[in-house]
Amino acid sequence: MIEPIKSVLGKGSSVTFDFTYTVWWNLFLISVGAAISSVAMRSLAVPQEFLAGGIFGLASLVYYKFDALSPGWIYFLLNVPLFVFAWVKVSRRFFWYSLYATVATTVFYELINIPMPVHNQLYAAVACGAIMGFGCGIVLRSLGSNGGLDVLAVFLFQRFNIGIGKVYIIFNAVLFCFSLFELSLDTIIASLILVFISSTVVDQTLSLFNQRKVVLIISKSVEMISHDILHEMKQSATFIKGQGAYLREDTNILMTVVNNIQLKKLEEIVFRNDERALFIVENTFSVIGSSFSRRKVY
Repeated sequence: MIEPIKSVLGKGSSVTFDFTYTVWWNLFLISVGAAISSVAMRSLAVPQEFLAGGIFGLASLVYYKFDALSPGWIYFLLNVPLFVFAWVKVSRRFFWYSLYATVATTVFYELINIPMPVHNQLYAAVACGAIMGFGCGIVLRSLGSNGGLDVLAVFLFQRFNIGIGKVYIIFNAVLFCFSLFELSLDTIIASLILVFISSTVVDQTLSLFNQRKVVLIISKSVEMISHDILHEMKQSATFIKGQGAYLREDTNILMTVVNNIQLKKLEEIVFRNDERALFIVENTFSVIGSSFSRRKVY
């Protein structure tokens, strides 16, 4: 049996939730992210003939092979059938935001040219992966996507719970196999490093400001600890009924969720009340509801 302690929240606690769902905020995130990722593609990926993975990687491979349109326009054209799919299978809001992201990326790619004379291929791959991953991660913090493979990946995740990462791994594996006929092995290896770093930075960017700590407190003074948490930290908590394995005594385990900044304050409260308390901390990146993040609905 779980007995929740009433959360102590201010009247403006839901402002952040509504703020992140406003149109102007999402367009701002998409614009900034698209500009950053397009700089990485224009200044590093294409000059080095890297494959950035995903649909832009496919567009780059077509460009290297035929040298007809620019990679930006090829990327836009390859997105057309995917956006038709997004309109029908995902949602209208997701469609419009993702379309804006694709148009913004194409426009920024054509307009922004910042020379980055990095001559070492490995250095260029690391720099490109970090910059591109950061830009793509900012876009994915919105209610849209970067377009391209994100559209299909989001649909498969929502409908069949297939991880977004798995979709990218399968697509990129096929893409890099075809690239063996066009690019040198050194370039392909550098591209794999780029894709790996980009994926890692995307994950870190998505978890930025979202990381939380789930804390379990086992103590004989949980009543006093919970009182201080409620009144000093203005933070909610929950009692979980437990039983000691040795003496078989019933006990209350206190559970709460805090961010990194609040963790030290919580630790001080716990051990101020009970120096022999057991303080268990687990990392989590997904806390939805109550005074935390709102469920993301595309």
